Amino acid sequence: MSDTVKVNRNEVELSEEILTSFAKFLVPEIRKFYQSEEGKAYYEKWLKMHPEYAA
Repeated sequence: MSDTVKVNRNEVELSEEILTSFAKFLVPEIRKFYQSEEGKAYYEKWLKMHPEYAA
């Protein structure tokens, strides 16, 4: 028999320091992805599905 833990994601609190640190890690990774050939192709496909953002 296994015990499960239920987490309400709306109640998780993270410090501003942790969020800032995560953002500093994540933003360069996102930029790298969208500058890659795979990222550019993904973005073009996404734009075709969301033409309202093409302007």
